[in-house]
Amino acid sequence: MSSENPAASRYTTIATDVLHEVEIKRSRFITYLRRVSDEPAARELVGELRKSYFDARHHCSAFVLGADRMVQRSSDDGEPSGTAGIPMLEALTKRDTGQGTDLSDIVAVCVRYFGGIKLGAGGLVRAYSDSVSQALEQAQLLRVQRMHRYTLDTTHAQAPRYENELRAAGFQVGETTWHPESAQLTLAIADEPGRKETLETHIASLTAGAGTLNYLDQRWVDLP
Repeated sequence: MSSENPAASRYTTIATDVLHEVEIKRSRFITYLRRVSDEPAARELVGELRKSYFDARHHCSAFVLGADRMVQRSSDDGEPSGTAGIPMLEALTKRDTGQGTDLSDIVAVCVRYFGGIKLGAGGLVRAYSDSVSQALEQAQLLRVQRMHRYTLDTTHAQAPRYENELRAAGFQVGETTWHPESAQLTLAIADEPGRKETLETHIASLTAGAGTLNYLDQRWVDLP
């Protein structure tokens, strides 16, 4: 999956924040990774680190947002043009997560304390790219899937059996709502071709044709 696929229904992000530090020719490169959902949140991390590391010379950053990865930004923050932000961004966008290059909803900020030895343009590119890549090595990756949710009305007596059989068939079953005269199951399926038809067929077989699916909503879900 890549930024060229605007119809992406799943992608990979990170589960928790990551902090990684490396020293290269006396310069300290301190990299933070954080999962974010929008640009303000990404820029908030940059602001936080500017305050925390107020005496650092550079606070370079890159972020990728959205399942389609259409939002991509980077900043050299005073380093020679193209030697920091873009290498950091490429480390994010070209990362193979095991599902392809689909990493998104992530911001990387690299704080640099200059150690007195110039690295040169090529050295800076490698340093910033490697800092982010090494931080990603420490990250716990998380799959995010666009799901469609449905409800299924049934009787109190049938609800537990339906729930168990649907789970056993591999469908995601959410909460069951109990009403005085009936019960309502919540089901979720991946937004992928053929999944709705498969669920409808299974429901028809399970309920002997008596069950009707009612569309509830669409949402992004972190997969276990």
